[in-house]
Amino acid sequence: MPHPQVLCLGEVLFDYLADQAGVGLTEVASWTAYAGGAPANVACGLVKLGTMAGFIGSIGRDVAGEVLVQILATTGVDLTGVYRHPTLPTRSVYVLRSATGDRQFAGFGDDRPPTAFADTALPADVLPVALFAQAQYLVLGTLMLAYPDSGQAVQKALDLAQTYGLTVVMDLNWRPQFWPDPQAALPRIRDAIAQVTWLKLSQEEAEAVLQTDDPGAIVRQFPNLQGVLLTQGDQGCRYWIHGHQNDYPAFPVPVVDTTGAGDGFVAGWVHQLCQSQGQCLATAESIQATIAYANSVGALTTTQAGAMAAQPTAIAVQTFLQQQLDP
Repeated sequence: MPHPQVLCLGEVLFDYLADQAGVGLTEVASWTAYAGGAPANVACGLVKLGTMAGFIGSIGRDVAGEVLVQILATTGVDLTGVYRHPTLPTRSVYVLRSATGDRQFAGFGDDRPPTAFADTALPADVLPVALFAQAQYLVLGTLMLAYPDSGQAVQKALDLAQTYGLTVVMDLNWRPQFWPDPQAALPRIRDAIAQVTWLKLSQEEAEAVLQTDDPGAIVRQFPNLQGVLLTQGDQGCRYWIHGHQNDYPAFPVPVVDTTGAGDGFVAGWVHQLCQSQGQCLATAESIQATIAYANSVGALTTTQAGAMAAQPTAIAVQTFLQQQLDP
Protein backbone atom coordinates (compact mmCIF):
# COMPACT_ATOMS: atom_id res chain seq x y z
CA MET A 1 0.00 0.00 0.00
CA PRO A 2 1.36 3.49 -0.84
CA HIS A 3 2.38 5.71 2.05
CA PRO A 4 -0.41 8.01 3.23
CA GLN A 5 -0.11 11.56 1.94
CA VAL A 6 -2.09 12.88 4.92
CA LEU A 7 -1.85 11.85 8.58
CA CYS A 8 -4.93 12.48 10.77
CA LEU A 9 -4.15 12.51 14.50
CA GLY A 10 -6.76 12.31 17.23
CA GLU A 11 -9.85 10.43 18.31
CA VAL A 12 -12.03 7.74 16.76
CA LEU A 13 -15.24 6.93 18.59
CA PHE A 14 -18.90 6.06 18.31
CA ASP A 15 -21.42 8.87 18.06
CA TYR A 16 -24.73 7.68 19.49
CA LEU A 17 -27.29 9.84 17.73
CA ALA A 18 -30.78 10.19 19.13
CA ASP A 19 -33.26 8.52 16.78
CA GLN A 20 -35.89 11.07 17.77
CA ALA A 21 -35.08 14.59 16.57
CA GLY A 22 -36.18 17.70 18.39
CA VAL A 23 -36.62 16.11 21.84
CA GLY A 24 -34.78 16.41 25.15
CA LEU A 25 -32.48 13.80 26.67
CA THR A 26 -35.15 12.23 28.87
CA GLU A 27 -37.49 11.89 25.90
CA VAL A 28 -35.09 9.95 23.66
CA ALA A 29 -36.42 6.44 23.20
CA SER A 30 -33.49 4.96 21.25
CA TRP A 31 -30.04 5.74 19.90
CA THR A 32 -28.12 4.61 16.82
CA ALA A 33 -24.33 4.27 16.84
CA TYR A 34 -22.28 5.79 14.03
CA ALA A 35 -18.51 5.77 13.62
CA GLY A 36 -17.06 9.21 14.25
CA GLY A 37 -14.31 11.32 15.77
CA ALA A 38 -13.16 14.36 13.79
CA PRO A 39 -9.68 13.16 12.67
CA ALA A 40 -11.04 9.72 11.76
CA ASN A 41 -13.84 11.38 9.80
CA VAL A 42 -11.31 13.45 7.87
CA ALA A 43 -9.18 10.38 7.12
CA CYS A 44 -12.17 8.47 5.74
CA GLY A 45 -13.37 11.52 3.82
CA LEU A 46 -9.97 11.93 2.18
CA VAL A 47 -9.76 8.29 1.12
CA LYS A 48 -13.26 8.42 -0.38
CA LEU A 49 -12.20 11.47 -2.40
CA GLY A 50 -9.07 9.69 -3.62
CA THR A 51 -6.27 10.90 -1.30
CA MET A 52 -4.34 8.34 0.73
CA ALA A 53 -4.68 9.02 4.47
CA GLY A 54 -3.62 7.40 7.73
CA PHE A 55 -5.23 7.61 11.16
CA ILE A 56 -3.16 7.94 14.34
CA GLY A 57 -4.90 7.50 17.68
CA SER A 58 -5.65 5.28 20.66
CA ILE A 59 -8.57 2.87 21.04
CA GLY A 60 -9.54 0.35 23.68
CA ARG A 61 -9.00 -3.38 23.43
CA ASP A 62 -12.74 -3.87 23.17
CA VAL A 63 -15.42 -4.68 20.66
CA ALA A 64 -16.12 -1.02 19.91
CA GLY A 65 -12.48 -0.37 19.10
CA GLU A 66 -12.21 -3.36 16.81
CA VAL A 67 -15.40 -2.42 14.98
CA LEU A 68 -14.08 1.08 14.41
CA VAL A 69 -10.75 -0.25 13.16
CA GLN A 70 -12.57 -2.49 10.71
CA ILE A 71 -14.63 0.43 9.42
CA LEU A 72 -11.47 2.48 8.83
CA ALA A 73 -9.71 -0.49 7.24
CA THR A 74 -12.62 -1.22 4.92
CA THR A 75 -12.61 2.40 3.80
CA GLY A 76 -8.90 2.12 3.00
CA VAL A 77 -7.38 4.22 5.80
CA ASP A 78 -3.81 3.33 6.82
CA LEU A 79 -3.88 2.03 10.41
CA THR A 80 -0.17 1.87 11.18
CA GLY A 81 -0.64 4.58 13.81
CA VAL A 82 -3.45 2.92 15.78
CA TYR A 83 -2.54 2.14 19.40
CA ARG A 84 -4.65 -0.24 21.52
CA HIS A 85 -4.74 0.84 25.14
CA PRO A 86 -4.56 -2.11 27.59
CA THR A 87 -7.18 -0.86 30.10
CA LEU A 88 -9.16 2.18 28.96
CA PRO A 89 -12.23 1.71 26.73
CA THR A 90 -13.04 3.24 23.37
CA ARG A 91 -15.03 6.46 23.75
CA SER A 92 -18.75 6.85 23.05
CA VAL A 93 -20.47 10.23 22.72
CA TYR A 94 -24.23 10.76 22.93
CA VAL A 95 -25.69 13.41 20.65
CA LEU A 96 -29.14 14.99 20.53
CA ARG A 97 -30.49 16.30 17.22
CA SER A 98 -32.73 19.29 16.69
CA ALA A 99 -35.63 19.22 14.25
CA THR A 100 -33.33 20.85 11.69
CA GLY A 101 -30.49 18.36 12.16
CA ASP A 102 -28.24 20.44 14.41
CA ARG A 103 -26.48 18.51 17.15
CA GLN A 104 -26.11 18.93 20.90
CA PHE A 105 -23.69 17.05 23.15
CA ALA A 106 -25.48 14.87 25.73
CA GLY A 107 -22.65 13.09 27.59
CA PHE A 108 -20.35 10.09 27.40
CA GLY A 109 -22.76 7.52 28.83
CA ASP A 110 -22.99 6.01 32.33
CA ASP A 111 -21.91 9.35 33.87
CA ARG A 112 -18.30 8.67 32.89
CA PRO A 113 -15.84 11.57 33.14
CA PRO A 114 -14.08 12.76 29.98
CA THR A 115 -10.77 11.28 31.16
CA ALA A 116 -12.05 7.68 31.22
CA PHE A 117 -11.32 6.74 27.61
CA ALA A 118 -8.45 5.37 25.55
CA ASP A 119 -8.10 8.40 23.26
CA THR A 120 -6.80 10.42 26.24
CA ALA A 121 -3.79 8.15 26.62
CA LEU A 122 -1.99 7.95 23.27
CA PRO A 123 1.72 7.63 24.21
CA ALA A 124 3.99 10.04 22.37
CA ASP A 125 6.61 7.34 21.88
CA VAL A 126 4.34 5.14 19.72
CA LEU A 127 3.86 7.72 16.95
CA PRO A 128 4.91 6.16 13.62
CA VAL A 129 7.90 8.33 12.73
CA ALA A 130 8.32 6.57 9.36
CA LEU A 131 4.90 7.81 8.26
CA PHE A 132 5.83 11.41 9.08
CA ALA A 133 8.95 11.03 6.97
CA GLN A 134 6.78 10.13 3.94
CA ALA A 135 3.66 12.28 4.41
CA GLN A 136 2.95 15.83 3.25
CA TYR A 137 0.15 16.94 5.57
CA LEU A 138 -0.80 16.52 9.22
CA VAL A 139 -4.43 17.14 10.23
CA LEU A 140 -5.31 17.38 13.91
CA GLY A 141 -7.83 18.85 16.32
CA THR A 142 -7.55 20.23 19.82
CA LEU A 143 -9.40 17.65 21.95
CA MET A 144 -6.25 15.64 22.67
CA LEU A 145 -4.64 18.73 24.19
CA ALA A 146 -7.02 18.30 27.13
CA TYR A 147 -5.09 15.34 28.61
CA PRO A 148 -1.44 14.93 29.66
CA ASP A 149 -0.52 11.84 27.61
CA SER A 150 -2.34 12.70 24.41
CA GLY A 151 -1.27 16.33 24.74
CA GLN A 152 2.36 15.21 24.70
CA ALA A 153 1.58 13.10 21.62
CA VAL A 154 0.16 16.16 19.87
CA GLN A 155 3.29 18.16 20.62
CA LYS A 156 5.54 15.38 19.38
CA ALA A 157 3.47 15.17 16.18
CA LEU A 158 3.89 18.92 15.69
CA ASP A 159 7.62 18.56 16.26
CA LEU A 160 7.81 15.70 13.74
CA ALA A 161 5.82 17.75 11.24
CA GLN A 162 8.36 20.54 11.54
CA THR A 163 11.28 18.10 11.25
CA TYR A 164 9.95 16.47 8.09
CA GLY A 165 8.37 19.52 6.51
CA LEU A 166 4.69 18.58 6.78
CA THR A 167 2.02 21.23 6.33
CA VAL A 168 -0.22 21.24 9.42
CA VAL A 169 -3.98 21.78 9.25
CA MET A 170 -5.78 22.31 12.56
CA ASP A 171 -9.53 22.05 13.12
CA LEU A 172 -10.06 23.92 16.37
CA ASN A 173 -13.00 21.65 17.31
CA TRP A 174 -13.85 23.39 20.60
CA ARG A 175 -15.68 20.98 22.94
CA PRO A 176 -15.40 22.23 26.54
CA GLN A 177 -17.08 19.04 27.82
CA PHE A 178 -13.94 17.08 26.90
CA TRP A 179 -11.71 19.25 29.08
CA PRO A 180 -11.36 18.32 32.78
CA ASP A 181 -10.32 21.96 33.30
CA PRO A 182 -11.82 24.18 30.55
CA GLN A 183 -9.92 27.19 31.93
CA ALA A 184 -6.68 25.48 30.94
CA ALA A 185 -7.86 25.05 27.37
CA LEU A 186 -7.34 28.50 25.90
CA PRO A 187 -3.58 28.88 26.46
CA ARG A 188 -2.91 25.33 25.27
CA ILE A 189 -5.00 25.81 22.14
CA ARG A 190 -3.37 29.15 21.36
CA ASP A 191 0.08 27.61 21.76
CA ALA A 192 -0.86 24.86 19.30
CA ILE A 193 -2.33 27.31 16.76
CA ALA A 194 1.02 29.13 16.78
CA GLN A 195 2.59 25.95 15.32
CA VAL A 196 0.25 25.25 12.39
CA THR A 197 -0.18 26.49 8.82
CA TRP A 198 -3.93 26.37 8.27
CA LEU A 199 -6.69 26.89 10.83
CA LYS A 200 -10.28 25.78 10.31
CA LEU A 201 -12.90 26.73 12.90
CA SER A 202 -16.58 27.53 13.15
CA GLN A 203 -17.90 31.00 13.85
CA GLU A 204 -18.97 29.91 17.36
CA GLU A 205 -15.51 28.47 18.06
CA ALA A 206 -13.80 31.62 16.84
CA GLU A 207 -15.87 33.81 19.12
CA ALA A 208 -15.50 31.51 22.14
CA VAL A 209 -11.76 30.84 21.90
CA LEU A 210 -10.26 33.75 19.96
CA GLN A 211 -12.82 36.48 20.75
CA THR A 212 -13.27 37.41 17.09
CA ASP A 213 -14.97 35.92 14.05
CA ASP A 214 -12.91 37.99 11.58
CA PRO A 215 -10.47 35.68 9.70
CA GLY A 216 -8.12 38.58 9.04
CA ALA A 217 -8.02 39.50 12.71
CA ILE A 218 -7.19 35.89 13.60
CA VAL A 219 -4.25 35.94 11.19
CA ARG A 220 -3.03 39.11 12.84
CA GLN A 221 -3.04 37.23 16.16
CA PHE A 222 -1.13 34.32 14.60
CA PRO A 223 1.16 35.53 11.80
CA ASN A 224 2.38 31.96 11.27
CA LEU A 225 -0.94 31.14 9.60
CA GLN A 226 -1.19 31.10 5.81
CA GLY A 227 -4.94 31.03 6.06
CA VAL A 228 -8.06 30.84 8.22
CA LEU A 229 -11.23 29.02 7.16
CA LEU A 230 -14.25 30.07 9.22
CA THR A 231 -17.33 27.94 8.57
CA GLN A 232 -20.84 29.16 9.34
CA GLY A 233 -23.14 26.21 8.65
CA ASP A 234 -25.86 27.14 6.19
CA GLN A 235 -24.27 30.58 5.82
CA GLY A 236 -21.21 29.17 4.08
CA CYS A 237 -17.56 29.99 4.73
CA ARG A 238 -15.52 33.15 5.30
CA TYR A 239 -11.78 33.03 4.83
CA TRP A 240 -8.42 34.79 4.76
CA ILE A 241 -5.98 32.94 2.48
CA HIS A 242 -2.63 34.35 1.33
CA GLY A 243 -3.94 37.88 1.76
CA HIS A 244 -7.28 37.23 0.05
CA GLN A 245 -10.27 37.77 2.35
CA ASN A 246 -13.69 36.78 1.04
CA ASP A 247 -16.64 34.46 1.60
CA TYR A 248 -18.48 31.71 -0.24
CA PRO A 249 -22.14 30.77 0.31
CA ALA A 250 -23.31 27.35 1.43
CA PHE A 251 -25.00 24.99 -1.00
CA PRO A 252 -28.63 24.25 -0.12
CA VAL A 253 -29.24 20.57 0.62
CA PRO A 254 -31.85 18.62 2.60
CA VAL A 255 -30.12 18.36 5.99
CA VAL A 256 -30.54 15.18 8.03
CA ASP A 257 -27.58 15.41 10.43
CA THR A 258 -24.87 18.07 10.66
CA THR A 259 -22.43 15.76 12.51
CA GLY A 260 -19.22 15.62 10.50
CA ALA A 261 -20.03 18.50 8.16
CA GLY A 262 -16.97 20.45 9.26
CA ASP A 263 -14.83 17.33 8.92
CA GLY A 264 -16.13 16.87 5.39
CA PHE A 265 -15.15 20.47 4.66
CA VAL A 266 -11.62 19.80 5.96
CA ALA A 267 -11.34 16.63 3.87
CA GLY A 268 -12.42 18.51 0.75
CA TRP A 269 -9.97 21.33 1.47
CA VAL A 270 -6.96 19.08 2.11
CA HIS A 271 -7.82 16.84 -0.86
CA GLN A 272 -7.67 19.86 -3.17
CA LEU A 273 -4.32 20.92 -1.70
CA CYS A 274 -2.94 17.42 -2.24
CA GLN A 275 -4.24 17.02 -5.78
CA SER A 276 -2.90 20.38 -6.93
CA GLN A 277 0.25 20.49 -4.77
CA GLY A 278 -1.05 23.78 -3.43
CA GLN A 279 -1.59 25.39 -6.84
CA CYS A 280 -5.34 25.57 -6.16
CA LEU A 281 -4.54 28.64 -4.05
CA ALA A 282 -2.56 30.52 -6.68
CA THR A 283 -5.23 33.09 -7.52
CA ALA A 284 -8.33 34.61 -5.97
CA GLU A 285 -10.46 32.69 -8.49
CA SER A 286 -8.85 29.34 -7.78
CA ILE A 287 -9.23 29.94 -4.02
CA GLN A 288 -12.96 30.46 -4.54
CA ALA A 289 -13.15 27.21 -6.52
CA THR A 290 -11.30 25.37 -3.74
CA ILE A 291 -13.68 26.72 -1.09
CA ALA A 292 -16.64 25.73 -3.29
CA TYR A 293 -15.29 22.18 -3.43
CA ALA A 294 -14.83 22.02 0.34
CA ASN A 295 -18.31 23.49 0.89
CA SER A 296 -19.81 20.85 -1.37
CA VAL A 297 -18.18 17.99 0.54
CA GLY A 298 -19.44 19.46 3.81
CA ALA A 299 -22.95 19.93 2.42
CA LEU A 300 -23.22 16.40 1.05
CA THR A 301 -22.04 14.99 4.38
CA THR A 302 -25.17 16.39 6.06
CA THR A 303 -27.62 14.55 3.81
CA GLN A 304 -27.53 11.29 5.81
CA ALA A 305 -27.19 10.44 9.50
CA GLY A 306 -23.70 9.76 10.80
CA ALA A 307 -20.41 11.54 10.17
CA MET A 308 -18.96 8.97 7.75
CA ALA A 309 -22.05 7.46 6.14
CA ALA A 310 -22.77 10.30 3.71
CA GLN A 311 -19.18 11.24 2.85
CA PRO A 312 -19.06 11.63 -0.93
CA THR A 313 -16.71 10.30 -3.57
CA ALA A 314 -14.88 12.65 -5.93
CA ILE A 315 -17.34 11.75 -8.70
CA ALA A 316 -20.31 12.61 -6.45
CA VAL A 317 -18.75 15.98 -5.60
CA GLN A 318 -18.04 16.75 -9.25
CA THR A 319 -21.62 15.87 -10.22
CA PHE A 320 -23.03 17.96 -7.37
CA LEU A 321 -20.90 20.97 -8.25
CA GLN A 322 -21.91 20.78 -11.90
CA GLN A 323 -25.55 20.74 -10.87
CA GLN A 324 -25.08 23.68 -8.53
CA LEU A 325 -22.87 25.87 -10.68
CA ASP A 326 -24.27 24.99 -14.14
CA PRO A 327 -27.98 24.28 -13.52
